[in-house]
Formats: sequence, C-alpha cells, structure tokens
Amino acid sequence: MISTARRLLAVLLLTAAAGTACGSEDPATTGQPAKVTLRVGDQKAGSQALLKAAGLLDGTDYTITWSQFTSGPPLLEAVNAGAVDVGGVGNTPPVFAAAAGSKIKVVAAYRQNLAAAAIVVPDASPITAPAQLKGKKVAVAKGSSAHYHLLSVLKKEGLTFADILPQYLQPADALAAFSGGTVDAWAIWDPFTSQASIQHKARLLVNGEGYVNGLNFQVAAPSAVDEKEAALRDFLTRLAKARAWSVNHKAEWAKVWAAETGLPQEVADAAVDNAVATPILIDDAVVTSEQQMADAFSAEGLIPGSLKFADFVDQRFNDVVSAQ
Repeated sequence: MISTARRLLAVLLLTAAAGTACGSEDPATTGQPAKVTLRVGDQKAGSQALLKAAGLLDGTDYTITWSQFTSGPPLLEAVNAGAVDVGGVGNTPPVFAAAAGSKIKVVAAYRQNLAAAAIVVPDASPITAPAQLKGKKVAVAKGSSAHYHLLSVLKKEGLTFADILPQYLQPADALAAFSGGTVDAWAIWDPFTSQASIQHKARLLVNGEGYVNGLNFQVAAPSAVDEKEAALRDFLTRLAKARAWSVNHKAEWAKVWAAETGLPQEVADAAVDNAVATPILIDDAVVTSEQQMADAFSAEGLIPGSLKFADFVDQRFNDVVSAQ
C-alpha cells in the first residue's frame, strides 16, 4: 500500500507539472501576487472536456492543473494524500473513502441518467437474467459506482458477493478481460458501457433502473474547501453551467468528447445520451441515499465498521445550484 501511494504521488507531481493550466501569467515576471492553483482530479471524458466544450475552461483568475485517473477510488486516494484539491467521482467512492477515514468533503452533487450504469455480458453468453450471475466471474472496479450497482443487483436476487467470483479490475483491464472472454460479465459505467456495446457487441443484462441512485459528486480536500474557497466556488459554478449547457448541446459535447478521448464518434454520441448529469442540491435525501449505500456495504462486510456519511459533506456550495 505504501509503495503504491508513493508511486501515485510521484505520478501526480509529474502530471501537475506538465498539466493543462488556465491562466498563464508568471508572478515572478509580472510582480503580481501568486495566483491560487486549484489541482483538479478528472476521469475519462470528465470535467476538463466538458468545460472546454462549453467554452468555460479559460478566463479564471486562478490556475487549474489537471490530473487524470482511471476511476474514482484512486482519485480520492490522491485527495486524501493532499495531491489533488477536488475531483469528480460516482456515488460509491466517497463511501469507501469515508470508511477508510480519508480527509474528504462532498461539495457538489449531480444526478445522472440511470442508463449510464450497466452490467453487460457477451452477446453469445447464456446468461439472460441477473440470478444467473451466481458462480460467474464478474469484472468490477472495487469501490466504484459499479461496485454498488453490482451489490444492489445481487441483493435483489437474494445473492451476495460470496455467490459470485468478483474480478476487481480497473476499466481498461476489465475491457481487455471482457473482450478476451476471461470474465462472464462486467459492471461498468459510461462511456465504457457504450464502448462495450458498440465495439465489443456486449449485451445489456441490467442498467441502473431500480438499483442505483444515479448520483455523481465533486469531492474536495477539507483544506482546499477552507483555503481555496473562492476558486473552488468559481470552479463548481462553471461546472454547473457546463452541465446545464450539455443538456441542450449533446451533439457538440459528444464531438469534443470523441476528440478528447479518442473514442469513435458513435460511442461518444451514445455515451453522451446516457451520461448527462444535472446539478442538484446536497440535501437530506442525497445524504440519506448515500447512508443507505454505506450501510449496505457495511452489512456485506465490504467496508469496515459503520460510518455517518453526513460527516463527510459540506453544503456551503449549494447556492451554486440555486443560482443556475
């Protein structure tokens, strides 16, 4: 674990040094006070691509550096380690991070189309119903939103993780395993859902309807919330505007998404239809829904002990949503 964390931090430091930045003035040459630097963690087709598509990436009075992650759990490890100030994740990574005692605060929430979450099987698979996952190898990223989706599907069928053979793989490795036939099913989210379906003829077993809450979050380090509040507020405001823009500009958003990720345009088009997320208030309903998830993971023995999710929430930026 220690060596892994050190490697992660080393990579992040290199990424930040070479990362994309908004604002180019050098305080050493202009004589102006040093700008605040907001270090943002991102995922495939995430905040940076969306802000660029909406024309809201530039013109800040602070600097943004970007670091890319394969999924939410390693992103939140970086937030806890102090290497990243804020980043976007699904509904489950904050639960696992909180259970591990990480220093995090959920500062913004979004609700996504439930079709973005999926459990898929190969087109020729004999599996036609969730109950048939029993005894099967299922790829899933541990601590990701797909992890809870899979847990919820199993629970509804009277199964537990002990009844399947979970294969804990990050998306790229899971895609290789799925396309290579070494796993029987894959629990995933868009754009990987659309990629599996279009490029690898995956067949949908179930989507998120009736299983997940469809929540996404921006999660920050407590130190960033207190020390970089103005920059963080501006960033969250821009992101809320960009998400609102994406609802009515799906074709433009998909074009940028394809260019930024290298995915075929048809994959990006399909993913955008599923992945549009609307800013919402972090209210009691959001906290309660996440608490229920935490309790379910605890009961399954997938996280240690119990936790109070409300302790890891900061609602001071709710006015960003109200202002839209």
